[in-house]
Amino acid sequence: MRTMYSIGEVLIDFIPLQKGKALKDVLEFERAPGGAPANVAAAVAKYGGRASMITKLGNDAFGDFLLERLQQAGVMTEKISRTSEANTGLAFVSLRADGERDFSFYRNPSADLLLHESEIEKNWFEEGDILHFCSVDLVESPMKQAHAKAIRLAKEKGSIISFDPNVRLPLWEQPEACRQTIVEFIPMAHLVKISDEELEFITGIVEVDRAIQSLFVGDVKAVIFTKGSEGAELYVKDKQFHSSGFAVDVQDTTGAGDAFIGGLLYKLLEKNVRQQNLEEVLQKYHKEILTYANASGALTTTGKGAISSLPAKEEIYQLLEK
Repeated sequence: MRTMYSIGEVLIDFIPLQKGKALKDVLEFERAPGGAPANVAAAVAKYGGRASMITKLGNDAFGDFLLERLQQAGVMTEKISRTSEANTGLAFVSLRADGERDFSFYRNPSADLLLHESEIEKNWFEEGDILHFCSVDLVESPMKQAHAKAIRLAKEKGSIISFDPNVRLPLWEQPEACRQTIVEFIPMAHLVKISDEELEFITGIVEVDRAIQSLFVGDVKAVIFTKGSEGAELYVKDKQFHSSGFAVDVQDTTGAGDAFIGGLLYKLLEKNVRQQNLEEVLQKYHKEILTYANASGALTTTGKGAISSLPAKEEIYQLLEK
């Protein structure tokens, strides 16, 4: 099995101990490892795949904690560097009664944004690897250029590029800057995962099918459209495949989308996917891949935090058998 690389932020999520309170009213939090790319890497590793994280952490206690937790999750960390120029990023989260979230980020900048393109090495990637990224670390910074270089090198080696925009507007000075950056990076990906909450914002198109078709630009071969508890849809060329979600007792939706795409990427690695057969594999095994991904995302919402709530592979198969 080849390797799934995640590039981007690893941070501390401070999760409230009470639901249904505005962030300003929360009295107690518990810390949890987070950051969307890290959550995806942890999911792939937990399900038995090879996952490696590319980022930078601060030389601080939070950085030590995150490095330790990633290693415990089975994620390879040799491509994580450390710096004293900035602290490890923090995110405070408040949970509404329905488990949905509000965020407040502390990074100006955080250590992850200081990863430089010169630290990305061309011999990291091989054919059949997957490089996954999100938009949180695409703000103007050295890390944005590191993303561009990693994508170029991975693609040249025959790796598959996966992009989940994972929009977090509070991190951007203007919403349009976020949208334009996402639009800039979409054509670089082979696989784009986008949620029902993000589609209109990114594309500017209200009608769903037309909005999704507009994402087939550049190297994009497949689009995964996620709809929370209602499941997900796969678009490949002129074909569309639907999968249903799972009814679970939702406690915290943090990391659900990351667990979904982590489960999906794990399945692609399991199928020995390559750039040239990505569409074929997705079409042939769409039911198995999407069902597994939906179960992964759903079960993650039954606990608090992202990495700490990832289900075991056996739990996923138990849910699938019901």
